[in-house]
Amino acid sequence: MFTGIDEVDWASLRHAYGSAEDVPALLRGLASTDRVERETALDGMYGAVHHQGDVYDSTLACVPFLLALVASREVADRAGIVELLVSIGTADAEAGLSARAGVGVRAGAEVFVRLAGDADPSVRRTAPAALVRFLDEPVRVLGLLRERCEVERDDRVLLALTEGLGLFVRRHPAHAAEALELLTAQSSAPYAPGPRLAALGQLAACAPDRLPPDLVPVALGLLGERSARRPAGRTGADCPHSDGLASRLRRLRPSDEEGSQLLRTLHRGLGDRLDERKALLQGQLTCPDVVDRCNAVWMSAGLFREWRADWSEPVALIGAQLGLGEGRLRDAAVSVLEDLFTLAAPAADDLAALVTSRPDLRVRRWERGAPTLGGPLKALARSGDRRAVPALSEVLDGPVVPDDLGQVIGHLGPAAAPLAPVLRRRLGETTLDSPGVFERAVPLLSAVAALGDAEAVPEVLRLVRGVPVGVRLRDAVVESAVRALDTLGSVGANAVAPEVVPVLRELLGTEHATVAAGALWSVEADASAVLPVLTAELAEGRPRRRAAAEVLARLGPEAASASAGLRRMVRADDLWERVSAACALWRITGDADLAAPVLRAAWSENPYTRRTITTCLAALGPAGTPLHDLLRTEVAARRRHLAVPGGGRGSQDVLEDERLVGACGEVLAGR
Repeated sequence: MFTGIDEVDWASLRHAYGSAEDVPALLRGLASTDRVERETALDGMYGAVHHQGDVYDSTLACVPFLLALVASREVADRAGIVELLVSIGTADAEAGLSARAGVGVRAGAEVFVRLAGDADPSVRRTAPAALVRFLDEPVRVLGLLRERCEVERDDRVLLALTEGLGLFVRRHPAHAAEALELLTAQSSAPYAPGPRLAALGQLAACAPDRLPPDLVPVALGLLGERSARRPAGRTGADCPHSDGLASRLRRLRPSDEEGSQLLRTLHRGLGDRLDERKALLQGQLTCPDVVDRCNAVWMSAGLFREWRADWSEPVALIGAQLGLGEGRLRDAAVSVLEDLFTLAAPAADDLAALVTSRPDLRVRRWERGAPTLGGPLKALARSGDRRAVPALSEVLDGPVVPDDLGQVIGHLGPAAAPLAPVLRRRLGETTLDSPGVFERAVPLLSAVAALGDAEAVPEVLRLVRGVPVGVRLRDAVVESAVRALDTLGSVGANAVAPEVVPVLRELLGTEHATVAAGALWSVEADASAVLPVLTAELAEGRPRRRAAAEVLARLGPEAASASAGLRRMVRADDLWERVSAACALWRITGDADLAAPVLRAAWSENPYTRRTITTCLAALGPAGTPLHDLLRTEVAARRRHLAVPGGGRGSQDVLEDERLVGACGEVLAGR
């Protein structure tokens, strides 16, 4: 297995952490008779030699030895090594080291032919994907898959064969007919429920015309049959957990990982057939088996983040899981609901009941760092439900304010007004020279700003003027306080102006000049005071020129003297600088001929710019009509603008998308 390993100059090769001289020990560790040593070695391969899917010159040097390891029946845990080889050979690149890695794995693809019939079922499970990806003989590959389907008796291996057939159809469409016949046959009796569900998932992706017309009841029936056959030790609400490090790096495994993957594959294959997907999800959420429901809750998150639809019924069903006494199921439901914001409203009654009955869940404490709001209370507040206010008031009376409380309060709108006095008090109690002033003050600042509480101005000014130089993150605290003044000035300039103006004018000569200029404009609306600062900041290379352009846009025609700098900036290399400059220029000069093409290009290039552009169009009113076609297309789209296939990217994707759609609708309606 290791012939020639000592002849490789490993010290001259590299991996993620430098010299690869430790790689021979990792390779030998994969062949160890000690399980812990094998797992540690595999962790090391993923952690260094194939770090985050990257390929290094040391990765290439490992390929022949990895192929030799999987070819030896004396080596235990070969399935993990095959998975590593598949990952190395399919690294995402068409040239360079990754392409060479693919060539290297394909050169040894004959080993996967032997592994397809290996005595170890875990090895047989890994062989189909490797065969389809690396053996460049489609007719032979299909014959091998067909043969294995006929003789295989292990349901888990049959699932892998079914996935292999689906992959084959996608990779070799000219040879797909027989593979589709095999998949169609496997979707019916006498195959077991699991393989039948797997076949339906592959057909949904490859040949939806071959799906049964009553797909949803068929799939739910198979799910129920499969759950009834699950071994007694695999039932219960033991939902997603992590095991060894190598496994955590590859996937987060639920207790019924196989069942979760089967339904995810089917959902993914159905794509934008949202009526069927909604019906399927609702069926999963009402299954008698708690593990099936837990799997459904987790997979619903991706569905909600990717697609626009009326999700009220499945959301209500997720809310219903909160009171069933299953801790893991409850935690899964809370995790999904807290990222839905206003879309979680159908579950608000269940969330409110949980917040009331379990005060211990209102704050989540961590081994390190400040506490955060507990999921149930956060989800309830983010949904905009006023029943969160009493619980938030109790949290504010506690010893430490959670560091995300301010961001959450803003979602309650006017309903959170009763919290204003205690927020002011807590802000006034903040110790200015404390190393933790940032963590304590910034959440409170965002909260008073969200409430538009002009009475909090003295407490905010105290932070602007009083945090000593040298305190950790002092500048960030000052800027947060100034931004709060900006917001408060926007909602109540007359009440804020007298005591704030001198402080903000003083800041115009500091590193906080740009943010201070924005606040001063909100409070005083004196263009002559802020224009020199903002115009100077437009120079190329200035760190705040994007922020300066955003403030200038608010000045409108009064910022006409800055138009030359903005015209230069609109040709900047940085996309966001171009967008900010184009928005400002359009609002200041009305020059749609220059600004509109820049914004149209940015809209397509980076979906994250769409909220900014829509805000600009709202400020422009009828003058923004040249880009209204973008808004109409957006409103009509079914997929959320930040989503990627498989369920989006971040925890606020739903919120950002709902806000974008709402803003587009308001602009088009002329509001």
